[in-house]
Amino acid sequence: MQGNRLCQMLGIARPIVQAPMGWIARAQLASAVSNAGGLGIIETSSGELDAIREEIRKMRDLTDKPFGVNIAQAFVRDPGIVDFVVEQGVRFVTTSAGDPNRYCRALKEAGLIVFHVVPNLAGALKAIEAGVDGLVVEGGEGGGFKNGRDVSSMVLLPLVRAHTDLPIIAAGGMLCGRTLAAALALGADGIQMGTRMVSAAESPVHQNWKDAILAARETDTVFLNRFGPGPALRALRTEKTSRLEKDPGPNIMAEFGHARDLYFAGDMEASIALSGQVAGRIDSVRPVRDILDSIMAEYEAAVAALPRAA
Repeated sequence: MQGNRLCQMLGIARPIVQAPMGWIARAQLASAVSNAGGLGIIETSSGELDAIREEIRKMRDLTDKPFGVNIAQAFVRDPGIVDFVVEQGVRFVTTSAGDPNRYCRALKEAGLIVFHVVPNLAGALKAIEAGVDGLVVEGGEGGGFKNGRDVSSMVLLPLVRAHTDLPIIAAGGMLCGRTLAAALALGADGIQMGTRMVSAAESPVHQNWKDAILAARETDTVFLNRFGPGPALRALRTEKTSRLEKDPGPNIMAEFGHARDLYFAGDMEASIALSGQVAGRIDSVRPVRDILDSIMAEYEAAVAALPRAA
């Protein structure tokens, strides 16, 4: 995307980033995103660093395009995680689920570009003070781990933009060319997509999860554990998550003990299927390249068709 500073910063053709979903954001999916002109991200939240190292090796077999790595701080088990990421030779890292001061300086001293994921203005200001190169501004309509006091992208993006000139990647509610155009109008430089990528043809998750996304209405996600302890979550509505919505129990993270049975064996009641509200707009499983092609075509058409305000 000519003239887009996020594309120039990251060396990509399209300002579209794939969310770093645990166990899902590995070489099969991330390489498809990078090869289609976006930026694939490899997760580390699974904690399986030996497997992650192999996935990054696979990435370099599958693509010669840029890609990044995420450090989800709440799930870090290895105190050497910064050294691990630096050793992989990537240029870009997102940090999330924790204090931006924890790793920012060390990562930047190693020459990496660092973006931190923020759910509100206070988090954004803290990340800016920590010295990040940019922000992933995540609205509460997005799937996955959330702040219990959620703010929609429509409110959060222009609020954060009013306080910084740093590049912003918009997350939460991002799906198509219209949402890309809206995100840029609200102050972002690009978008990050999670649920759309979970449902993509190259996503490694079981077809049952993809089918559940296709069947979902815009009202078919639940916001779990708003009052803690632990993180809040947005997920698809199932029998399990409907129960957890009313009573999340003392440790909602224990519900991920059988995550693989849901992710890869298709038992939708075995764990929590994290998903954003955009599930209600997804009606087909498509290859990543087709998704990104259609986003850019729709973006151009949407911008060209905007009516004048006066």
